[in-house]
Amino acid sequence: MLTTLPDQDAARTLARLLVEARLAACVNVLAPCQSFYRWQGALNEDGEIPVIIKTRADNYGRVERFVREHHPYELPELVAIDITHGLPEYLAWVAAETLENS
Repeated sequence: MLTTLPDQDAARTLARLLVEARLAACVNVLAPCQSFYRWQGALNEDGEIPVIIKTRADNYGRVERFVREHHPYELPELVAIDITHGLPEYLAWVAAETLENS
């Protein structure tokens, strides 16, 4: 899954909380980027921190609720990306690290 946050502190906090809650096996906090978007009729340009959340597909609903509760944005970006291929051992590790939430 992908989301963006307004700064490094918010990104690191969300990442840590997701892993501690076993909703994600790993969360990557990426380098800052510039986002251009229209919000409530106004064109905006803001620095944001992209975050990659690595979890099982069946965790989407739980992660969505968690992100809505802990994300600072009124309407956070949260999109899921289907994995069509992956190293089986890595995918098994992701499943094992998030198993507690089954």
